Amino acid sequence: MVLIVTFAAIGFLIDAMGFKEALDTHWVDAEIRGQGVRGDALFVLVGGVFIAIGLPRQAVCFLAGYAFGFAEGLVWASLASLAGCVTAFFYARFMGRDFVTARFPDRIRRIDAFLAGNTLSMTLLMRLLPVGSNLLTNLAAGVSGVLALPFFVGSLLGYLPQTVVFALLGSGISVDPVFRIGASVVLFVASGVIGVWLFRRYRHGRHLDSATEAALDETGDDDPEQAR
Repeated sequence: MVLIVTFAAIGFLIDAMGFKEALDTHWVDAEIRGQGVRGDALFVLVGGVFIAIGLPRQAVCFLAGYAFGFAEGLVWASLASLAGCVTAFFYARFMGRDFVTARFPDRIRRIDAFLAGNTLSMTLLMRLLPVGSNLLTNLAAGVSGVLALPFFVGSLLGYLPQTVVFALLGSGISVDPVFRIGASVVLFVASGVIGVWLFRRYRHGRHLDSATEAALDETGDDDPEQAR
């Protein structure tokens, strides 16, 4: 409840101070483009805060492509995504870990068991899946006992396919728009399919929450032996 209330308070504060519309093309044109290092740092800072409180990461990636072009936008969008992940993770770890682990030990054990053994690769698989919430994943990992660095590296790598997709969509480089949109759709679908296939093949008894498991099982044969 503390986590929920404080994140809600941050959201109301952003709305009250007029920051709700901050991440749009007008703001990018006025504050980011042509501002050099200041603009780069401001984009990463604001984008990271917005991602940390649960706003769509894809929108930040799209605007990075719009502001900086594809290649540079990919870099700054990735850094903003990582900043949002790190912020939410440590917020949950410092604010809610003791409280949650004392009251929901079984659920925390399930998260730890899913990520155990190779946190980096299992986080990568989880990030590639086309279902689930980025914010809830960050908070759940924060209150669990997983190591921070492998989780961050796995997240950064797992974010990459969608970051490429939306930075490409937002970029204004001299690429035919039909090709750009078509390539983005193909990459988006391909990353989701690969994520589901890898998860079903390598989860080996690891389980996420029931809603995510049900969504993933609808994507293919429910035979657990075949899934492995």
